[in-house]
Amino acid sequence: MLSPDTQAILLLCANFGQNCQTDPQPLTLGEYNTLATWLREEEMTPEDLLNSTLLHRLPQLTIGQLNPHRLTALLQRGGLLALKVEEWTNQGLWIISRSDSDYPQRLKQKLQFSAPPILYGIGNKELLSKRGLAVVGSRHVDQEDLDYTYRVVETCAEQNIQVISGGAKGVDQASMLGALKAGGTVVGVLADSLLKASVSSKYRSSIKEGKLTLISAVNPNANFHVGNAMGRNKYIYALADYGLVIRADFKKGGTWAGATEALTKIKDIPVLVKMQGIISEGNQYLLNKGAKPFPDPPWNRPLSELIQTAILEPQPVKLAQNDPTLPLFNLETPVSQIKSPISNNVPSKYQTIVTQKYSDLSPSHEILEDVDLINEDLKQPSQSPEAFVYTVDFLKQEYKKLNQAKAHFDLKANSWATLANKLNERSVGTNKKTHSSQVSVTKISQSEIENMYSEIKNMYNKIENMYSEIKNLHSEISKLYTLFKQIQLNNSQNRKN
Repeated sequence: MLSPDTQAILLLCANFGQNCQTDPQPLTLGEYNTLATWLREEEMTPEDLLNSTLLHRLPQLTIGQLNPHRLTALLQRGGLLALKVEEWTNQGLWIISRSDSDYPQRLKQKLQFSAPPILYGIGNKELLSKRGLAVVGSRHVDQEDLDYTYRVVETCAEQNIQVISGGAKGVDQASMLGALKAGGTVVGVLADSLLKASVSSKYRSSIKEGKLTLISAVNPNANFHVGNAMGRNKYIYALADYGLVIRADFKKGGTWAGATEALTKIKDIPVLVKMQGIISEGNQYLLNKGAKPFPDPPWNRPLSELIQTAILEPQPVKLAQNDPTLPLFNLETPVSQIKSPISNNVPSKYQTIVTQKYSDLSPSHEILEDVDLINEDLKQPSQSPEAFVYTVDFLKQEYKKLNQAKAHFDLKANSWATLANKLNERSVGTNKKTHSSQVSVTKISQSEIENMYSEIKNMYNKIENMYSEIKNLHSEISKLYTLFKQIQLNNSQNRKN
């Protein structure tokens, strides 16, 4: 049984296979978010759109750039909705929306407004909250990559780590089928053909046993579309604790797009890459963009512990043109960018020396930053103070109910948005009145300016000396670190022999 909210969202966002030329186009994710924001501001839910009174009022309302007649036409597809829902549920599918309690919270938390409004699925819904390891890769892989994939997912199954993947040919299918064969649980996030996959012989028994859940954000009968395939990648990562890229093609394909999106936009889902055997160019570049090497087998400790260790381990020093020095910095480099790469790239026993040097450098460098800010302020013409801008979110945080807010400000308004607009209009008027009473800036004498620049010059000289010392220290540490890694490699090879 669909909740009223989900019925409304389906009417607005679902594609029922209608004629694209004559029927209204369902809302895109961005358009639905515009509508959802308006509903929250009006203290309504999607269910309220099914109310006949509001439905008749829609043509007179302004909701962003949305066409009210299109909204009305979409909401009047009740008969088609009933037929489609019956068709899908008769074949074992379920449908949930962002308004439902069993919608995966991970998608909301990690993706926020990028979370899909509707999810179609089959199988055990509880698996959507179990998280686990996302395993993804190219469609075109060799046997070495497939063997590595099977080894990873079999270990996951043994250690009760769920596998999440996309169901595409190649690594995705290998990871899902390999984990299921080993007795593990799997979530497949499909970009197309959910209904067809749900009755496939390779998946059907695992679905019945509660070991496999398949979901899709698009019509269960939809055919493959590149846009849908790219769009679902973020759902795979958001449902997982970590992501493992077996093989990515450099700057092309869904695996590359999904991994770079996870690294740059989701961020708090660590991305790891296979760095054993033949390493693809895409994997190497992902490593340079912030991914971590996946632990090398054999995995003699729990895989989750090894992954966590790999995530926390500093990246190896990158040597350019055989120059054994760490990347250097100039005087314009922000202080925060000086300390972090040093701390991340050297063994802990050498970090004390670097930190001490940094502590000597930091105060002078920060003073120079303050001087630069002062100089910029002096160049700016005096401006009137900016008025505080009231937003709906701010008002809702400060006042639980609209009536409380209206009483506090002694204003009449029929919505949070109206109240915010009135407050901002009043604030602008007040700001204009006070514009004439600006405080004048005290002038600085020429001798004071000369003294200031003399001090600045001394600071620069001091920093240049410290910078030279740190450069030498970088070189020494980098050589030690390279030697340290070589010793580790030799020890590892000796243990294997």
